[in-house]
Formats: sequence, structure tokens, C-alpha cells
Amino acid sequence: MPVEGISHITLVVRDLERTAQLLKDVLDAQEVYSSGDETFSIAREKFFLIGGVWVAIMEGPALSERTYNHVAFKIPEEEFERYKARLEKAGVEIRQGRSRILGEGQSLYFYDYDNHLFELHTGTLEERLETYRRERERFRD
Repeated sequence: MPVEGISHITLVVRDLERTAQLLKDVLDAQEVYSSGDETFSIAREKFFLIGGVWVAIMEGPALSERTYNHVAFKIPEEEFERYKARLEKAGVEIRQGRSRILGEGQSLYFYDYDNHLFELHTGTLEERLETYRRERERFRD
């Protein structure tokens, strides 16, 4: 049988409450579970739904360094500035995005408090592939 999709994403964070508030304030995360002190896993944890995706945060040490590995969430193009304002209000570090070509969509990259990189992206896979195809053809001419 083929893989059915992503089950969940788990991120290890130092402060569950602080990260939970960030996810709620910026990503409209809906908290659906909190272990409290009663853990069934390896540490205290909270579960959220973000755009229909199960995201878990688990208590533990922060990442020691930052990389470009990231989780990207789709946002509507017309909401781009509103999400940017949310990030600024949350006081997280917004990372300079990479250069883009027209048609690829816009992105906001930000680090959480534990060095995880997130992206809020307005484009789709189909739009990206079509843009790359068009650019390849333009360079061949």
C-alpha cells in the first residue's frame, strides 16, 4: 500500500506554553490535546490542528543551530500582509526570503523560539511547476 500522506509533524520545544501561544496567534492553531503532567509519550506535549495538519509540540531542548529545513503552510495571497503583521507583533525573527521569479508566490520565513524555521507561502505546487516550465522555455529561446 502507498503512503497515504503526512500523519503529523512533531517539534521539540523548550517552553510548551510559549510555543503554543505563538502557534495560536500566528497560525490560527487549534489546540486539541495537552498532556499536562500525565505523559503517554517521552515528554509533556500538546497537539494542534493547523490547516487540517496535526502538529505536535513536545517538551525538550531547543535545536542548537538554524538550518533551511522548514515546514511551509499555505496562506491566501490577499492575507500576506496580515500574516506579516502577526509575525511582527509576535516578535519572532523574520528571515529574509530567497529571490523569487514572478508567478512563484510570496513567502514569509520565520524562526520560532527554538530555531525551527517556518514558511508561510502563497503559491501552490502547480503554480511553481508552471512558472519553472515557463522560465526554462524563455531561456531556451
